[in-house]
This record gives sequence, C-alpha cells and structure tokens, in this order.
Amino acid sequence: MSERPEIIHYFGAGPALLPNDVLKQAAADLINYQGTGLGLGELSHRSAPAIAVVDSAKESVKKLLDVPDSHEVCFLQSGGTGEFSALVYNLLAAHAKKTGKKGIANYLVTGSWSQKAAEEAKRLGADVNVAVNAKINGKYGTIPPPSEWSLSPPEQTAYVYYCDNETVNGVEFGYIPPVPEGVELVSDMSSNIMSRKVDVSKFGAIFAGVQKNIGIAGATVVIIKKSLLEKPADSELVALGIPLAPIVFDFATIAKNNSLYNTLPIFNVHIVSLTLARLLKNGGIPVQQVISGRKAEKLYMALDSATEGVYMLPVAKEVRSRMNIVFTIPGEGREKAFLEGAKKKGMTGLSGHRSVGGIRISSYNAVSEQSIDLLVDYINDFAKTI
Repeated sequence: MSERPEIIHYFGAGPALLPNDVLKQAAADLINYQGTGLGLGELSHRSAPAIAVVDSAKESVKKLLDVPDSHEVCFLQSGGTGEFSALVYNLLAAHAKKTGKKGIANYLVTGSWSQKAAEEAKRLGADVNVAVNAKINGKYGTIPPPSEWSLSPPEQTAYVYYCDNETVNGVEFGYIPPVPEGVELVSDMSSNIMSRKVDVSKFGAIFAGVQKNIGIAGATVVIIKKSLLEKPADSELVALGIPLAPIVFDFATIAKNNSLYNTLPIFNVHIVSLTLARLLKNGGIPVQQVISGRKAEKLYMALDSATEGVYMLPVAKEVRSRMNIVFTIPGEGREKAFLEGAKKKGMTGLSGHRSVGGIRISSYNAVSEQSIDLLVDYINDFAKTI
C-alpha cells in the first residue's frame, strides 16, 4: 500500500480533506479496534466500544461548542439533505405541542441549499413562507438586511430556517439571524461547523452533515433544544395535517436511545470523534476561528488585488464565505487553464459546483495554511499571464 503524502493540496467541497493523523488512526481502527480483533465497522452498534464512540463524539461537540444543558446532541444517518425533511417533521410537531396548531415554516433562502430545504418542506406539506429570496437575476450572492425580511407573525411561526454557509454559492452569514422572542431558529451548518464560535443557546436546532468539515459522509450531527422533543400524539398530528416523522428521523426517539435506535454508522462517527478530539487538543474553536479567518483573508486579498477583470467575485464582500471562496475567470479557456495549471502543481478539487461553474476553493479546517499559501502564489502568478 502506497504511503499517503504528509500534505495534500485538496480543496474539494465535500467529501472533503481530513487530517492525516485522523485517517491513519481510523485506518488502523477499521482493521483492529482497541485490540478486539475486529474492525470498528464490524462491531455491534450497541456494543460497549460503539457506545463509547458515540459518547465521546457527543462530549466533544458539547465541549467545543459549549452546548448548554438545555440542548441534546444526536447523531443520525442521512446527511444534511435528510435533515431538510427531519426538521420539518420535528419542528412542526413541536410547535403543535406548544400551540395546538400547525404553524408556518419560514425560510431565508440565500443559496442553493436553503432553496432545496424550502422546496423539500413544501413538498412534505408544510405551510412555507419564503421570508427571504436573495436570488437576483438568477444568481445568489447577497443577504438582504433583516429589515427587509418578511417573517410570518411570531405566534404562527413554527421555525425560521437558514443555511449559515452556502457551499455552492459562497455566501455566509456573519451574524445569527434575529428572530422574535419565542420563535425557534434552525440552522444548517454543514460546511462551517467547528470553524467559529456559535451561541448554541440562541437556536432551536442546528445540524451538520459531517462530510465537509469534520468527518466522512454517512452521518449527521443534530443539536436540538430538549423542549422541542415534545410532540402531540400521532393522531393529533394527522388531524392537523402535519406529516409524521419516519421513526429514524424522529428526534425524540433518537435522543431517548442515545442515537442508537437503529444501526448508526459507528465508524463514521468515530472519525468525527477523532477529528474533534484533535481540534480540542490544538486549542479548540478560538484557535480554529483565527486560522479560518486568516486563510480566507489571504485568498480574498490575492483575488481582489489581481489586475482588474482577471478574477470576478460574485459575492458581496460583507457576506463572503470563509469556507467556500467562489470566483470566475472571464475569457475563453481561462478557467480550464487555471485548473490545469493548478493540477500540475498538485492542487485539486477547485472546480465550481456543476450548477454554477467557475472556480471554488473550499478552505475547511483540514486544509493547511501551507496549501493556502501555495494556492495564493499560484493565483498571483496566473493573473500575471492574463
């Protein structure tokens, strides 16, 4: 088996780069976990070692994000797209428990993923209010100020949903969206979780597909307010026109069973646990937030300072993502030349999402500053050839 290079200059958006030491430990654990003679993927999800993996991962999430006692941490299968559905079922049910009514699902649509989430909610039968539609001339690249949002009346609002970082479009919230007191705020943090501090107490629920910043595909972490686990009887929900959650998406059931109601992919959660333990060892979120900001600053400075017209950045400066830096290079064949030149220097994963094209640099936690510096030099050198 060939040895993996110590530093890999990979900027893919997800599944994404993982730290070498995490992968080496995970590889060993996949073969023989803690001397059991069995790989972690072979052990029962209800065995003592598997339960310890889940507990360890949960504890690390709580430590890193300072999760208050008012909230529960769960791991589920499905990825972020599955949570688009799960949140509809669970948050509508929680609102019905509180008010006896169905409630309106509000969505702040600022990019492709929040758009997909809103479409899924509507497909499942939720009464959806798109309080923000940030698409202008068919493209996303800005976030309207809260004064322009059209939220439903607070007493009718089941939740307000937003995507903290739009991976495809390179748009990121620089603040926690303000909502009326008593209204539950829900966030998809799949692509920027563990990159900066978050006041979890302000959220009804946070979720993240782990394959972008903290793990491999197949698992999702959900942080949910414990009070939202309460819901009416199924018959009451049916009478109100609220869809029943499939049991594997029912947060109350998942929480009650320590995320192990069904066969959770323990190996995937183990990689999350290893990644988070490494992050804690290296100083936690405060240190990572500084690093993430510094990497993004280097990239944007290089792109902005290039000769005018070489690199076109479609996202308004105040909402530019730290995790996913997107741009285009006008001119026949120039983007192809950029990608080919980068590949010759060992830099891959830079193609934009198939729906928007262009170039996309994903600077997740595992992407080293050495890789960013190499890419910055290339950005500067390429601009000189135009």
